[in-house]
Amino acid sequence: MSNDQTHPLHAIDKKIIDSLISKNRPEDLDLINLARLINRYDNFPGEIEIKDDIKKTLKFWNITKDDLFSMTMNLWSNNFRPSNTTKDLVGSGFDTSN
Repeated sequence: MSNDQTHPLHAIDKKIIDSLISKNRPEDLDLINLARLINRYDNFPGEIEIKDDIKKTLKFWNITKDDLFSMTMNLWSNNFRPSNTTKDLVGSGFDTSN
């Protein structure tokens, strides 16, 4: 299988990662967004640019992937709810049921 595949959500995700990579202090939603992008692209063949940007963002924020997942798990378990629509969180893994 080729390693140069483009994900169908590339354009949307590129805007998100570009906005995250420059933040000195990520907010809760930023952490959630980075975690969902990691989950989306971790085993996806290709998308080297987004994968590199994810690594740069983790390094810039001075956290590991495990740190990030621990932080986001804590956010969700403490009833975090995004203020934007569920449409914007496609693939985030959060449960929208009551």
